[in-house]
Amino acid sequence: MAIHSPSTSSLKSHNLLFFLRPSTASPPSLLSSSLKSPNRDAQRKRSFRFACRSRSHGDEDYLLDAPVSVGDGFSFTGGKYSDGPSPADEWFKRGKIMKAHPVLGADKRAKDPIFGLTMGGGSQASDDIFRWFCVESGSIENPSIILTHGFPSQAYSYRKVLPILSKDYHAIGFDWLGFGFSDKPQPGYGFDYTLAEYVSSLESLLNELPINKVSLVAQGYFAPVVVKYASSHQEKLNNLIFLNPPLTKKHASLPSTLSIFSNFLLGEIFSQDPLRASDKALTSCGPYKMKEDDAMVYRRPYLTSGSSGFALNAISRAMKKELKTYVEEMRTTLMDEKWKVQTTICWGQKDRWLSYDGVEDFCEVSKHRLVKLPMAGHHVQEDCGEELGQLIAGIVSKRS
Repeated sequence: MAIHSPSTSSLKSHNLLFFLRPSTASPPSLLSSSLKSPNRDAQRKRSFRFACRSRSHGDEDYLLDAPVSVGDGFSFTGGKYSDGPSPADEWFKRGKIMKAHPVLGADKRAKDPIFGLTMGGGSQASDDIFRWFCVESGSIENPSIILTHGFPSQAYSYRKVLPILSKDYHAIGFDWLGFGFSDKPQPGYGFDYTLAEYVSSLESLLNELPINKVSLVAQGYFAPVVVKYASSHQEKLNNLIFLNPPLTKKHASLPSTLSIFSNFLLGEIFSQDPLRASDKALTSCGPYKMKEDDAMVYRRPYLTSGSSGFALNAISRAMKKELKTYVEEMRTTLMDEKWKVQTTICWGQKDRWLSYDGVEDFCEVSKHRLVKLPMAGHHVQEDCGEELGQLIAGIVSKRS
């Protein structure tokens, strides 16, 4: 791991306000009132970088496309590794920033836990409300579907699902705090990445959407967080669709590929490695073969800032400590007679992290629909995105 010496140019703020305008006309946006509009003036003339202004420090720039010699003072390799057009840039153009969930208890500048260096802006809490990176597709006049990614992943994982749903639905995918291009405050400075905080932050995000009822899609290890929220807001949900969630007692612990990030020191080092944090984590759990263009998107947060790695380390520790309790609560909730939300469980049968043993029994007892996807692994949306999009559309259409 290369540690870059902090300097005026390297400790740049990146509370990302992605001022990028889509090149094509987009449908009317339900998020338009709460998302920041693009600003082409933010783009610098120099070809190797794109500058984003920090809300809290207007005189500082963040080098989104910085050369490898420049980072935030604690990134694994500095900036991006190619001077040519990047698929990550195209993904940014499709997204918008939404503000939701108040920042609490952040009254000083965050420092990294190893060397005590003041972190860049991306590791600092926002002034008042966290920023979430969201991608919206489809007409706001249609029924809404919210897509939540798994651990560790990004909303980008739904890139093949969104076009399918946009035909008849209003679909929104977002990056959880600490992932992708949403805020990643340093743990202990406004957000500690506990599962309880994720539940409350999800509630804050959904409350910002002027929608009466939605259908929620939850993937992987964040499914218990979604169920915890849903247990208190059943009246707001039309459907709940799971993609390989941890359902049995055997599922209540992280696989070694993920638990390594929670280890003392070693986990802090590995979580700064974009190959371990993105490539290996996404490809070791099933048949998914990552293309280089997709890898450039998944690696980008880890290449440009150490904040992504510190967040991954904190989330892994929280999952290791709390997952068992949350999985048990999820099982109890979904089998309760008071549970009235139409629930479907989609299961990629080539999942190398979560065993299929016990899944059919759970669905039979809880009386929830089970859909088997024989060619998919843990990240179903990566292995069969178009098929999953059609499946979700079909499930929601029966309820709409």
